[in-house]
Amino acid sequence: MDALELALKCSSLLKRTMIREGKEDMSTVSAGGEHSINFYSLLRAHNMHGFQFNDTDHLKDPDLYSDKSDREGEQDHEESDPEGLEKSEESDSDTSERQDDSYIDLDPNEHLRETPYMEQSHEELGEAGEAAQTETVSEENKSLIWTLLKQVRPGMDLSKVVLPTFILEPRSFLDKLSDYYYHADFLSEAAVEENAYNRMKKVVKWYISGFYKKPKGLKKPYNPIIGETYRCMWLHQKTNSKTFYIAEQVSHHPPVSAFYVSNRKDGFCLSGSILAKSKFYGNSLSAILDGEARLTFLNRGEDYIMNMPYAHCKGILYGTMTLELGGQITIACEKTGYSAQLEFKLKPFLGSSDCVNQISGKIKLGKEVLATLEGHWDSEIFINDKKTGTVDTFWDPTPELRQNRLTRYTVPPEEQGEFESERLWQHVTRAINNKDQTEATNEKFILEEAQRKAARERKAKCEEWVSALFEQDPITGEWHYRYADTRPWDPLNDLIQFEKDGCIQTKVQHCTPMVRSGSLISLSNQGPRRDNCKCQVTVPKRKHKSDKPKSPESGCSSPEPDRHDSSGSERHKSKHNSRLRKKGADLTELQSAIESIKQTQEDINRSITVLRSRTVSQAESSSFLQQRDYVVIAFLIILQVLINYIFK
Repeated sequence: MDALELALKCSSLLKRTMIREGKEDMSTVSAGGEHSINFYSLLRAHNMHGFQFNDTDHLKDPDLYSDKSDREGEQDHEESDPEGLEKSEESDSDTSERQDDSYIDLDPNEHLRETPYMEQSHEELGEAGEAAQTETVSEENKSLIWTLLKQVRPGMDLSKVVLPTFILEPRSFLDKLSDYYYHADFLSEAAVEENAYNRMKKVVKWYISGFYKKPKGLKKPYNPIIGETYRCMWLHQKTNSKTFYIAEQVSHHPPVSAFYVSNRKDGFCLSGSILAKSKFYGNSLSAILDGEARLTFLNRGEDYIMNMPYAHCKGILYGTMTLELGGQITIACEKTGYSAQLEFKLKPFLGSSDCVNQISGKIKLGKEVLATLEGHWDSEIFINDKKTGTVDTFWDPTPELRQNRLTRYTVPPEEQGEFESERLWQHVTRAINNKDQTEATNEKFILEEAQRKAARERKAKCEEWVSALFEQDPITGEWHYRYADTRPWDPLNDLIQFEKDGCIQTKVQHCTPMVRSGSLISLSNQGPRRDNCKCQVTVPKRKHKSDKPKSPESGCSSPEPDRHDSSGSERHKSKHNSRLRKKGADLTELQSAIESIKQTQEDINRSITVLRSRTVSQAESSSFLQQRDYVVIAFLIILQVLINYIFK
């Protein structure tokens, strides 16, 4: 009780101090006549929406208003300057740069400005087994395939080959990558699991859950054009949290797709980039997804690194066209020492239908195998515990499980930007759904020709494409989400996570410094945080072209999007131009210093090599002299013995 009373007194003292500071700031404004924002009105501008303390009555301590001037001062602040909210919003970037810990007065009438989402209306799910992965090609389409095959040769990369529209799935590859998060609740469970072995099992279970959702027939999603983005969200009913998914095509040649997934309240985030490659082998081809994804449990500081299987299509020239998954997969956590190895098996040449979509694997601690997995990745998988010898069902996508999985929410078409996937490909999708292949081909050609033209224009102007939501580390080459926030969730301070214009943010009760660990470029970009509503934790501004590392694009790319931030990004950009240029210069100087250090290290290594060779030669010379001395000494001893023997 004494501790509780002390805490309440401290809270009262904190609020009383802030009110007095607000009054002093207000008096300064009145005396000086300057256009500035008082501290208390700034706090009022960042009130929480619909949030109330449980101990509100206790906070109204008699000491809170110990004198009449404080009470009158608060009333004056509430009634003064009706434009206080607008002014505070204009200056909130400067306030967030100071990163003050501030008390937030609550205002239930303020609305949270976030992207509206609507429940996904239609979803296509293929059946388990080989039937959903085969397709009979019509005679008309076979002629198109033969025309296509005349342009390629075995072993050729098909990334630059224009594919016919009849094999396209009417959605973008960026959308396709989101299939892995319909069961993100498995990750929510893994984040709070105390046993490291059980955590690894839940991670493996989540990984496998992303494959049973497949289109009917043999279909390939659209190749995203550079600058294309996609965003969606899943609502977790059990934890009342949201999992946000953001993806962008950051390069066209080579085609690289970067993505970021975040649910800070449930304690996990995931990031990665995929380089899509394809190889033609005559009667078959493989779509290879080269890259890694990093799953992080925020409360534990554990990273799980994983890769992706490849898709194999056979029966192009003869036989039935069939799509399968194959390859060796590794999921490893360096901190705990646990790892999992999975093998997606292709159907043998003489195999039965039971051999389709087979998967096997093992879960290990170091080199010790703890459990093995066997089954089919689109149906039932069993786990065999090596210690107990028991065999249990590890994964089974039953109709009940499919019915109860998380519901995906997407951005309405009218709220989407010009370069968001659904809006960008809407005409192609409409033509494919209407089975009008001619119209689909024409609309697809318009998009492809537009990005080629834009690429030629950028090349003529010696300009590089600048990603809007991701940035590339100049040292490692990895792509990182610009607005990544990997701090553990603080239930006493963090209120809600939301997304606006591709920026995933967190509304907080108190402004606190964001401490991020990451790459060199992420540390160099620790700029002011943007506050869209009240007091919320955000991340650095988007950089201009002059501050961006060069992307690997060299050749065909898409029209550059004319992006506008609905919360006044043009005003923010003009305000922070000088700061961003300075940070870009600092990054350049840092890179130059690193290059200088590398050069110095090379010089030192060369000097060490020369000294080492000299030392070896001197050692050999020294060794030779010592051997000669030994011979002389031995000769003298023998001579002395002979003399003594003769003169005896």
